[in-house]
Amino acid sequence: MSAQSPQRSPDAAPHAPATHAHDGGLVVFHIGMTIRKPHRPDLWWPVFVAMPRMIAELSRNKAAAARGEADDLGFLGASTLVGGSGPWVVQYWRSVEDLYRYAHAADHAHLPAWRAFNRAARTHPGAVGIWHETFVVPPGGVETFYGQGARTGLAAATGTIEAGRRGRDARERLAAGAVTGPGGR
Repeated sequence: MSAQSPQRSPDAAPHAPATHAHDGGLVVFHIGMTIRKPHRPDLWWPVFVAMPRMIAELSRNKAAAARGEADDLGFLGASTLVGGSGPWVVQYWRSVEDLYRYAHAADHAHLPAWRAFNRAARTHPGAVGIWHETFVVPPGGVETFYGQGARTGLAAATGTIEAGRRGRDARERLAAGAVTGPGGR
């Protein structure tokens, strides 16, 4: 793969095989909640509505930063999912430092929501479970494929390019971006 970044093609054929447009490392952050006392919406509703507010704040910042009107917080995008144990969000960040900076910033939505959750959890332990997982992905450590118009996850967050530009199949696309480390791999 060349050192040049692939050009994002927003007008690419909608059903053509595609892969993500992002180059470089990234952070994949999963965060979710488990409603342990469904009969107490007064306890879980504030947690439930906090995440959409944060995603909206981050999305507004991303757009403003793209227009040169704000400092970029490093948020690339997010997808919301619902599973058997509750809702969760998959977020994409440019770096773990950006994620941590946002999480600890008093002037953004996360820290006040986190403090409110902790106050409520001390008063009503076990009403709502929360969790997160952080994956730091090195440059070249991602392979994606989106066919027949599917554009979700990293593609929705960063855009797409033609899949063939990174390789003919998954093995080639991942090998094209492989990072050599200790032991030759």
